[in-house]
Amino acid sequence: MTTELPKGQQTELEGQIQSQLCSFGARLRELRLKRGWTLEELACRSSLSKAFLSRLESGDRQASVAAVLTLSRIFDVSLASLFESELATEPCVIVRKGDAVEKSINGLKYAPLSNAGRFFNLQPIKVTVPVSRRGDEHYRHDGEEWIYVLSGALSLSLAGNTHDLAPGDAAHFDSRLPHRLIARGNRDAEVLLVASPVAGPGQVSLPQVSQHRAIPMLNFLTFKSPPEMALKPRQTKIHFKTKTKFKTTRRQTL
Repeated sequence: MTTELPKGQQTELEGQIQSQLCSFGARLRELRLKRGWTLEELACRSSLSKAFLSRLESGDRQASVAAVLTLSRIFDVSLASLFESELATEPCVIVRKGDAVEKSINGLKYAPLSNAGRFFNLQPIKVTVPVSRRGDEHYRHDGEEWIYVLSGALSLSLAGNTHDLAPGDAAHFDSRLPHRLIARGNRDAEVLLVASPVAGPGQVSLPQVSQHRAIPMLNFLTFKSPPEMALKPRQTKIHFKTKTKFKTTRRQTL
């Protein structure tokens, strides 16, 4: 005999389940991006298809017990921690002027302007390109980038061509092509850069490239943590869907 829940309780339960799926998806994105992995790389490591993982991250698919156990092992975290994300319920991420921690790498100074763990398609950062930057190494990786020059004079070296940019100029390019930012003149260049690790639908087909970034994705997640934002201990209820079937795709290691 099956007893149906009252409509109000049923709606509330469905809302709780959907919230938990979103929390799981957000947490999965956080863990993947902290390791600098693409969906393809995670698919290779877990033998779960890229499409299935994408739907998990977006909250459109409920994971089976087998999938949760596999991901827990891949990321070396507890089952409960896969469902705990302070970012999942935040509809808007505010980064105050003093919150972003400036770092230096590969001759660049940069500060993140959002948190990649919450909105993973776009990664906005403020970059300072010093005039004293040495070397001519070029970088290439999946996705695309958009840059806007705030101050100074900048040259974008892209796939063998050089584009000179002044304050107010912008450039949008396929980051799978070898590229490098170069400051011109006698002062550093300040740039607003928005990177997307996911290739857009309009991008032309290029051979798969190794991930060689000037600024590792891992470092996009570094922020100061105000005391009032500290997480409070909480109990986590975990619901598993045991009858979900999905096809796995085995891929060669990248």
